[in-house]
Amino acid sequence: MSHSNIIPTSTSVVESAVIRAPLSHAWHYIKLQDFDKFWSAISKSEYVKGANEETDIVKWSFKDGSVIEVKQEEHSSINHYITYSVITAQPELTYTSVLSTIRCYPITSGELEGSTFVEWTGNFSSDADAGVIQDAKFKRREALADLSKVAQKK
Repeated sequence: MSHSNIIPTSTSVVESAVIRAPLSHAWHYIKLQDFDKFWSAISKSEYVKGANEETDIVKWSFKDGSVIEVKQEEHSSINHYITYSVITAQPELTYTSVLSTIRCYPITSGELEGSTFVEWTGNFSSDADAGVIQDAKFKRREALADLSKVAQKK
């Protein structure tokens, strides 16, 4: 059996950015149901009706026609992070699962004091290929740039 066409790859991605706005401005947008307020790739973000009241599930409709439902796994207003997983996707994903976390940290000193450091990670199942990881990297970079634009205007 030949594996010559399989490219070994990390199954995680980490992207980060400094948002030149206070933590409160950036953190304000980091709610699954509000991603359409900053991420230009999303046309609509809405709660899924009929979801269990213990579970927050949000549907993201992207401008390219794809739709994913994400489930909030963890949220901390104290430590400023949110963790979510993808539970359904149209078209179907080429990998089994992904768990993503966005964390915000205030920059408290130095020339960027008053800004926010944002880190967006993704941990994919082992069946995610290099193309999936690259796509996730660039989507996160684009979304962080979009977040920076709206947080600075607030």
